Amino acid sequence: MSNNNTTSTKYSDTREDVPTPSLACHDPANPSIPGSPKTTLSSALETGASLAQDFSPVKSICAHLNAFHVYASDPTRFVEANHYCAHLTEDVRQCILYDSPNPGARILGIEYMITPKLYETLPQQERRYWHTHVFEVKSGMLIMPKPPGLMPQAAWEKAEKTEMEKVVTLYGKIYHLWQVDRGDKLPLGEPQLMTSFTDESQFPVDMEKVLDERDQRFPGADWRAKREGRKDIEVPEMHPDADWTWKKDKQKQ
Repeated sequence: MSNNNTTSTKYSDTREDVPTPSLACHDPANPSIPGSPKTTLSSALETGASLAQDFSPVKSICAHLNAFHVYASDPTRFVEANHYCAHLTEDVRQCILYDSPNPGARILGIEYMITPKLYETLPQQERRYWHTHVFEVKSGMLIMPKPPGLMPQAAWEKAEKTEMEKVVTLYGKIYHLWQVDRGDKLPLGEPQLMTSFTDESQFPVDMEKVLDERDQRFPGADWRAKREGRKDIEVPEMHPDADWTWKKDKQKQ
């Protein structure tokens, strides 16, 4: 479903809005974003800057993950997110979130991931802002899209599973700035705390249909096969304060 309309929707696939990839630093304007097309001068300045400047912070990005985030304030709304992640230390990761993996993609927000030993040092109220990744990993929802021609699919699946064995233990904290699922043309309003699904029953629509559609856009992706292949990934014991969106109505504050 395109998000070009201005009516609120529960789920929106934004891929139709993304331009064809190009080799330049500057890319055709995303037609869903207001504003005039880039001028030749702007494009030339961008190209020059890309050749002359140092982009070390983004060069440290070492992983591309894809999953779905749900609004903590309204669990009937969720959005697909492409995570481009870097490791600050063995205990802290940071990810830039985009609405697609293509040129012209919009930055949705950011996610931080930390290990249990850091999570347990946080005060209770802070811990409630964080979520787990167990269901994302075990269900096959969380994938590490395979670049074309990089390595055989079997070897990539092995590398992905190794990554999942690490991510399943981590806690994440997400804020989205751009609510593309409701058709916003610009990032509007306050940052939105997001969380993860922890059970298929929490999906407001057919989860299998959503994941099938996603997999069609990533060659080699098969969430059912990943779910089967991850059955032996050990489920860690997670702190009861995490995933508070799904617990706050069931427990006394």
